[in-house]
Amino acid sequence: MEKRICVVVDAMGGDNAPVEIVKGAVDAVNELNVNVKLVGPEDVINAELAKYTYNKEYIEVVNATEVISTDEVPTSAIRRKKDSSMVVGLKLVKEGKGDAFVSAGSTGAILAGGLLIIGRIPGVERPALGTCLPTKTGFTFLLDSGANVDCKPQYLEQFAKMGTVYMENVFHKTSPSVGLVNIGAEKEKGNALTKEAYELLEQTENINFIGNVEPRDIPSGGVEILVCDGFIGNTILKLSEGMAKTMIQIIKGEITKGAYKLAAACLKKPFQNVKGFLDADAVGGAPFIGLKALVVKAHGSSNARAIKNAIRQCVLFTEEDIVGKIQENIQPEK
Repeated sequence: MEKRICVVVDAMGGDNAPVEIVKGAVDAVNELNVNVKLVGPEDVINAELAKYTYNKEYIEVVNATEVISTDEVPTSAIRRKKDSSMVVGLKLVKEGKGDAFVSAGSTGAILAGGLLIIGRIPGVERPALGTCLPTKTGFTFLLDSGANVDCKPQYLEQFAKMGTVYMENVFHKTSPSVGLVNIGAEKEKGNALTKEAYELLEQTENINFIGNVEPRDIPSGGVEILVCDGFIGNTILKLSEGMAKTMIQIIKGEITKGAYKLAAACLKKPFQNVKGFLDADAVGGAPFIGLKALVVKAHGSSNARAIKNAIRQCVLFTEEDIVGKIQENIQPEK
């Protein structure tokens, strides 16, 4: 009998917990070949599960009495709240009782918990948070998007290697291109970090390094993996989110004025297409790559569809043995 992958889900993480989290888990087990362990207060989760029809064998509820909030200091919260849904869930994965972990809770706590409880793959100096940014040609995978504010050149080299493994095996991209985020396209541009990183990436085997990429060129597409430190990556991510939201609001506001209202009705379908193009829920969350098991950070406002797709991402990651393949590509120093 085929073994079903088990994804552990923090039922209490995010703005819409537990309602949307539980619904997403139910949708996942109904549509995917997966088991789910929902972690949180048993009575609360079971009350939500009672609303749905699903195979009871595929969802298990694991009791946890505490919740880590977004305003707590991440590392101390992980150490202090041993019975939180996040800590209990991560420990299940560490103990081999789950293959991957999903949470829409505190980003800092998830990153701290991933490092302290799951641990790094041997040889990986810094795990990285990866985000799929929509572009004109599809999307680009941005590493690091917030886990490592300060980086060394060798970290960026490892990000490129891990990103390549991820894109080749999860999204089936052949020889995905790797770009280094910089203030200019020329090799000599940038600060000490980017100049040294460029030299390293140029000499790195098994990646398709194409050189520097300026932030203004990211939305045009054409580069499948972008590497940078977490400060730059998180700035790119938040600016992109804010710019996209603001531009849609401005355009929508202009075309619904006076004589343009008829045109607005005609443009409803194109606007729906654009909204779908920018839909982060289709991916489900940002993978924290470089750990001994996959940890996915779902957006704090995730709905059921986002949670289902985060679980789907975990299934693909586990099926393709991404941890093993990263370990093969990044050997620990002897």
